[in-house]
Amino acid sequence: MELSHHKKQLIEDVGVLLEERANLSPLASRIYALLILSCYEGMSFEDVVTSMQASKSSVSSNLNVLLQLHYVDYYTKPGDRKRYFRTSQFYIKNTMEQQVHLIDKELKIVQKVNQFNKEHNPEKFKNEKSLGLLFQEHLEDQRTKINQKIEEINQFEKQA
Repeated sequence: MELSHHKKQLIEDVGVLLEERANLSPLASRIYALLILSCYEGMSFEDVVTSMQASKSSVSSNLNVLLQLHYVDYYTKPGDRKRYFRTSQFYIKNTMEQQVHLIDKELKIVQKVNQFNKEHNPEKFKNEKSLGLLFQEHLEDQRTKINQKIEEINQFEKQA
């Protein structure tokens, strides 16, 4: 399965982002990107190996990680022993839930910093209070908006 130059570049761009955002290995990120950019039927294991130009064991290990994280699913076709991989049906929801998790972690730290400065550096807190609280408010707004979209996805899932 030969990939176009455009698709290879897009897999690389998406892969780099996924490495950062999802804390995935480089190969897992590229495999996930490949599957995001593939048709709904997905790809056979052999096609993934060929496309990634990686060893079978490396691809297998990284696909197993993606399966455990529920980023990808696999299925088989009647009379065909091959496994076909595709992104889980609502992979965008997984990504958004992960963003909320990261925002929650960051929000806890920002709240601790604000509280620490309020107690131990009152002059600094007084002068910078609005900046710390503005950032905290920004994170809370982001979390609220993402959670609203996740709820919309949940409603879509119920209709599907």
